[in-house]
Amino acid sequence: MSGVDVMNEPESATDGGSGSGSGDKLIKVENLSVDFPTDDGVVHAVRDVSFSLGAGEVLGIVGESGSGKSVSSMAIMGLLPKTAQVGGSIRFKGRELVGLSYKQMQPVRGNGISMIFQDPMTSLNPVYTVGWQLAEAYLAHHDVSKKAAFAKAIESLELVGIPQPDRRAAQYPHEFSGGMRQRAMIAMAIINDPDVIIADEPTTALDVTVQAQILDTLLRIRDETRAGIMIITHDLGVVAGMVDRVQVMYGGTVVEQGGVDEVFEAQRMPYTVGLLGSIPNPQLLGKRLTPIKGAPPSLMNLPKGCSFSPRCPLVIDECRESEPLLLETDRHGHFARCHRSAHLATIEHPQRLFATEEIGVVENPASLTMANPDIPVAEDLGVVEARLHEGENPSS
Repeated sequence: MSGVDVMNEPESATDGGSGSGSGDKLIKVENLSVDFPTDDGVVHAVRDVSFSLGAGEVLGIVGESGSGKSVSSMAIMGLLPKTAQVGGSIRFKGRELVGLSYKQMQPVRGNGISMIFQDPMTSLNPVYTVGWQLAEAYLAHHDVSKKAAFAKAIESLELVGIPQPDRRAAQYPHEFSGGMRQRAMIAMAIINDPDVIIADEPTTALDVTVQAQILDTLLRIRDETRAGIMIITHDLGVVAGMVDRVQVMYGGTVVEQGGVDEVFEAQRMPYTVGLLGSIPNPQLLGKRLTPIKGAPPSLMNLPKGCSFSPRCPLVIDECRESEPLLLETDRHGHFARCHRSAHLATIEHPQRLFATEEIGVVENPASLTMANPDIPVAEDLGVVEARLHEGENPSS
């Protein structure tokens, strides 16, 4: 490790490999923290989070539920409840957003920074047509006639690939399929030509074909408008396929950060190792999976040291005593919040650190068939391949 604190090298920590210079950063977040006071104590939802987003760049934010992904985006949009205590700095095109009133945020929200929410059915009003709702979003920031706004709504629907946009604009949300509703939400997000689009789980509950179409739409919008995109997701396949940089969050803070290729190929934080290793792979039926045992920490009662230490296979006393800083690893532009990142870099197969379980096989498959002969039993793929190689019938 280089021993350089990420906060002392903001450009290298945030620029990544996107090719965006420091001069065209649209959003720059530094030491962001969000606390929610409750009757039982303070929930530390976001802790010391720093990142930036450039024009035409796609940033992926991943992590388990409750890791602070969505709260961070809500803080940027100014949509947190009044009880939330926000600290740190959020700058949009050089303007500080933390501390602005609701009225002061109105010109920014939807016009400069827009958001695609997770569930389009609850985000769209069921009693108004889709075209009317898109036109209303445009009228909120432009002094034009209703006819011109509705024409802009049709244009936006066409831009996101909805067929017959003039007819669809006159329909209600329930008349749209799930994929079309999500496209309508993207149309609403881009209708004011924003500089930044925040997509919160944009492909949730959609089949894989529609997911691909939605992601292709976002990338096409990025190419046409040069908007920066923040995509919040737990789907690492989405991250691998479309982002430039990835930010892994755990326990309300960033635990690993860097170019997507760097993070996927050379993890320097055990949590990221477990996160990538826990993805089921159909090609590895019968092979070992590496789940992360245990549960995420309570954001109200965080561990004294590293928040991942109770679940970490590399934990030492130092991990339990002090929380590590987000430091640059042995790879330039790749940062990890881990005392053991240098040691992790020397391990050839880090996924073997985690406890393993079998998928698709049982220890005694004969016991299942004796109890119910109709139950199909999945054999170890390696055994089947060996039999095929030897010319045997794999079902014998």
